[in-house]
Formats: sequence, C-alpha cells, structure tokens
Amino acid sequence: MKTSTMRCASFFLLATTAVLNPVAAFGMKHAKATTTTTLQSISNPNSDMNHRNSHYRRQQHVTPPSSFRRMTRPVRTSSSTQLSIANINQFRGGADIVSNSVATFFQGAKQWNASPTSLFNTSFVAVAMLTAVFKILQRISDYNSKNNESTKSTEVTTPGRIKELQIKFLSVFWLLRCADWLQGPYFYEVYASKVFNGVPASIALISRLFLTGFASTAVFGPLVGRAVDLYGRKSGTIAFSLIYAVGALSTKSPLLLVLFLGRVFSGIGTSLLFSAPESWLVAEAQKDGEDPDGKYLGETFGLAYAGDSIVAILAGQLAGIAASQKGPTGPFELSTVFLAAGGLLAAFLWGENKATEDGSASSGKPSIKDAIQVVKNDPKIMLVGGVQSLFEAAMYIFVLQWPPAISKAVTKAFGESSVTPYGAVFSCFMACCLFGSTLFGQLAKIGVSTEAFTLGMLSVGTLAMSLAAFTVSSAVSMSLPLLVASFFAFEACVGIYFPCIGTLRSKYVPDSHRSVIMNLFGIPLNVLVVGVFLSISKLGLSGALKISAGALATATLFMLKLVMSIRAPNGENQAAVDSIP
Repeated sequence: MKTSTMRCASFFLLATTAVLNPVAAFGMKHAKATTTTTLQSISNPNSDMNHRNSHYRRQQHVTPPSSFRRMTRPVRTSSSTQLSIANINQFRGGADIVSNSVATFFQGAKQWNASPTSLFNTSFVAVAMLTAVFKILQRISDYNSKNNESTKSTEVTTPGRIKELQIKFLSVFWLLRCADWLQGPYFYEVYASKVFNGVPASIALISRLFLTGFASTAVFGPLVGRAVDLYGRKSGTIAFSLIYAVGALSTKSPLLLVLFLGRVFSGIGTSLLFSAPESWLVAEAQKDGEDPDGKYLGETFGLAYAGDSIVAILAGQLAGIAASQKGPTGPFELSTVFLAAGGLLAAFLWGENKATEDGSASSGKPSIKDAIQVVKNDPKIMLVGGVQSLFEAAMYIFVLQWPPAISKAVTKAFGESSVTPYGAVFSCFMACCLFGSTLFGQLAKIGVSTEAFTLGMLSVGTLAMSLAAFTVSSAVSMSLPLLVASFFAFEACVGIYFPCIGTLRSKYVPDSHRSVIMNLFGIPLNVLVVGVFLSISKLGLSGALKISAGALATATLFMLKLVMSIRAPNGENQAAVDSIP
C-alpha cells in the first residue's frame, strides 16, 4: 500500500483537477438522475428539465473562484498603522507580488458564493480538504501507535495473504467500476442521437430504454445469482466484462431492436457486477480463516469504495474527452477497454471459487427455491436484505430527484438566469462519498461494530433525507444551503453504506447461496424505483423524497432490530426485539 504522503498528494492532485475542470458529465449512479429527470417530462409536460439539460450540455469548462487561484496571508491593520494595498509597495522583497496576492484573496473571498459554480467549487475544495486532513490525522495516529513502546508488542499487522488478496481484488474492481461509471454521463445523448424512419428518438422511447435496464435486472437477477454461485464467481466476473461490453457496443447500432437487447444485456451485467466480485472476495477472505472476525474484509470494502469515489470523478473526465473525440458513443467504446482490462486481470490473477455445498439443499446445488428457504429460516438475513433493498431504493430515488431539486433551489437563490453546474455538484457528492468511506475504514480499523455503525449511518441518512423533503416542500422558503447540506450528508452516508453492507453480507449471508440471495433482494429495490419513476407526475419532488425518507426510516428499524437481536442471542429482551415492527 502507498504511504500517507503519496495518498495525500494524489488526493490533492485529484481535487485540483476536479476544481479546475469539473466533471461535465457524471457517472452511472448519479448520471441516471439527469437522464431520468429529462425523461420525466413525459408524465409532467410542464417540466423544465429540457431547459436544464440544455444548460447542462453547454457546460464544458468552469473557472474556479479567484480565491483559489492564489491565496496569501492577509495584511494586518491597526489604529496606529494602516497598511493599504497602495502603501504596501513601499516595502522591499516582492511587495508587488504580496499586494496583488492580498487583493486577489480579498476579492475572491467576497465572491465564493457569487455564482452557483463558485459555490459548489468552494464546497468541493472544502470537503476534499476535510477528507485529506482526516486522512493525514489518521496516518499520524497510526504512526504514533506503531512507535509507542507499550503497543509494539501487541501490534497486529495485516497478513501478507490478505494484502495480496486486496491488491488482486481492488485492481479488478476499480477497472470494472470505471467501465460502469463511463457509460452513465451520455446515456441520454447516445439514444437521443438515434434516428428511426427519419424521426429522432423521442423522450418516450428513451424512457422505455431506461426502464428496460431496471426490468432486466429485476427479472434476471436471481437467475444470474444462481449461475454465479453454481459456475463460479471468477467466471461471473469475466461474464460481466463480456456481457456489459455487448451492451455498450449496441449503442453504435441504428436498429431499435439491437438497442433494446443492449439494455437487456446491460441489466444482466449490472446484476453480475453487484454480486460476482463481492462474492469472490468474501469467499477468498474466509477460505483460510485468517480473518475470522471480518476486520480485514471490512478494511478492504472501505478501500474499495473510497477508491470508487475517485474513480467516478476520473471517469467523468475521461467520458467528456471521449465524447469530444468520438461523439456520444465514445464513452461507451472507451468503457469496453476497461472491461477488457478488468476481465483479463480477473482471468490471470483470480482463482475460481464456487458456492460451498449446503447439505440442506434439495439437489446439493444452489437454487432459487433453496435460497428463499434459507432467507425464511434466518431472520437476520431478512433484516440485512431489507436494509439493502430499502437503502438502495432510497438512494436511486434520490438519484432521480436531486437534479431538479438542486436546480430549483439554485434558481431561487441566484435568479432565473442562473445555470446549475451539475458537474461541480457531482464532484461534491463524490467527495462526500469519499469522506464517508474513509470514515468507515478508520472505524473498522479500531474495532467499532459494523452493526452499530450502520445503525448510526441510517439514522443520519433518514434525518438528512427528511430535511431535504421538508426543504423542497416549503416552496416559499426553499433554502439552497439547507438542501445542499442535507444532500451532502446523505452522500456521506452512501459512502459509508456500501462497505457496511458488504461487511454485513459477508457475516450473515451464507456462502452457499450468497449471489442468489443478493439478487433476490434486488427485486423489491427495482420495483420500488420503477414505481416511483412512473408515478413522479403525481408524487412530485417532495413526494418522491418523502418516500425515500420513509424507506430509510424503515431500514433504520430493521437495523435496530438486528442490533438488538445480536445483543440478546439467548432470548434476553426478546420481547423488546419482537416489538419492533
């Protein structure tokens, strides 16, 4: 692993790059939001999303606020000695440079919130610096701990096999995630550029293509999970590379049937991406018993999703470059390069592992029927799966709604002529995710219970989403700072969630049916998201965010019940556990 100095240097370089050239088009998870809010004009003819998307497509470069171009310590003044920019020039030793720097600093300090772009660029730098400082303090603490004579004898180092496993997994995982993020920014543009019988693709058609991907994931997910457990997680990861590449290349076709088939393949690929690599990692980590309490597994998940936030920002940059060179299909073509690289690395670096046999299975092989029975027999699996379905449904509903919510708040704060910098907002979201994943990694390292940490995260997420729903519903007093703060807090929770849920699944979901069970809980997730999408004209922004807050509140109750059940393993306080809905 790299030293703290290298990590911090890399992070500041990334932060600087993102501020100087914010992501013009962002990754799959959040990019679906802009696409979907555009599609929502089908059910809401008065929607102004076409106007917002046109502004978004015109954004190519955003200049950072002047306060970040050059910052110098301000000159002190007193009643007896007044130092102005003019008389500073009387001093020797670069007085002109100092005076210009001071003037630039004060001018920039007054303009940090002069426009939406400067506001979100400033916010990005603030969150990025907060994360970097937190990481530096963490490294200093680790260094001091290692040099403390009283702890040297009890210091536990990461086993060599675990480090090797982390390198093998992360190198493949980040390549595949980059391929996924690359495809998101130009989802709408690539299909809007198609012409059928002399008529450009309508928004209604694009919406059907969008929903086809969700439906494919819901329908084929359990079958895909069973195949992964039966034939191997390495094979499932390689299959993802191939299937997702087919979906990406289908965007070059002018045939409508090929485009729909491509969306079906993409939906199947999504099921593979979110089950096969994780199942492979967990099985490998538990193989030799070197990580019985899951400490190093939690650390690995923290690293994976912290890096994923950085990968998302870089993928947005690469997608913009590819689109400028090859048009809207460029990012999809570039995605296949990363898919090929990830698939080849998995083929050469990973060993195969399959689901362990379950003696209670009717056929000795993993099946959907047996997986359902396993879930029914263990309430803890049901609780973990419920948290997964509800949180991710809330997350995707948020993904569908944050662009119009932010746009309306920006318009109210800065006027009708203001343009929402979606790329800069996305960069802020990813910085918040990175902070959340970094926080998880530190707490996992010091031994904080994942269950308790997840409960706290869900509580904060519920409060944040409730605040956002309240802010949006209060049209007269809609506050941009409150909305941004609530969204940033929720994105930090997203950064915490993924390593948390990965650790919980590794602990409670049996290896014999892991991939099947993970995909089974994807069914209610996708049904809820599609239902909200189809009903958005009736629900509105506030209604959708309220559903998201309700899903998070229910997930919090599920997690509370799980925490109480593991604290009363022998039936103690069981009445209190059963009383939780």
